[in-house]
Amino acid sequence: MLEPMRGEFEELDSCETRLGLLSLRRRRERLLGGVEIYEVKLGDEFLMSSLFHAAESALAELGLEGIDAPELDVVVGGLGLGYTAAVALDQPGVSSLLVIDALGEVIDWHRRGLVPLGEKLTADPRLEYVHGDFFDLASAEGGFDRSNPGRLFHAVLLDVDHSPTNVLHPRHAEFYRPEGLRRLATQLQPGGVFALWSNDDPDEGFMRALEAVFADSRAHVVSFHNPYQLRDSSNTVYVARRS
Repeated sequence: MLEPMRGEFEELDSCETRLGLLSLRRRRERLLGGVEIYEVKLGDEFLMSSLFHAAESALAELGLEGIDAPELDVVVGGLGLGYTAAVALDQPGVSSLLVIDALGEVIDWHRRGLVPLGEKLTADPRLEYVHGDFFDLASAEGGFDRSNPGRLFHAVLLDVDHSPTNVLHPRHAEFYRPEGLRRLATQLQPGGVFALWSNDDPDEGFMRALEAVFADSRAHVVSFHNPYQLRDSSNTVYVARRS
């Protein structure tokens, strides 16, 4: 349950993980009229902020758009503050959502209601949290759903690394090459979609990797206002469809 802030800055949780020190904090931004902002840091590196989530939302909207199925089974890789998962659940036809995160602490934030979307996501019967490594499950023989090996999905939406070339761990890099993408594609239904958030501009090398595996691949630039820089910023959402 969210509680009122007691000051200008609060650290809501902090813990050591296999990737380093993970912290969740909440602060008031005076430059923006005192709005509350939730931020996640890994060591000294900012991972995400509730102030900037347009592209995370667009990941779900663009990734699920136009899939020809009455009921959609979806995987989200990377829970974070929950924006991609929440928007996915709002899309027509979504009947089940597996949300995979390697950090159990992040899942716990949502279950404890420490983040704004936590209670909403946890209460939705269509959503299942999976504490596991997305990249291991993407190449595992049994697939993403441990309780139903071999299950195929209509869409896989991924937001873990900063970009295909700026990864949180070196072993993630293999996933973004054609051989890694091919293993992922075997877990998609015919016509299924793989969509990816990236902090960087569209990358030609990664587009070539997608084109080597998928029938149709596109890079969408998502722009949003950055109040700190007084100009627009942008992220990229890649959308690739299996034949």
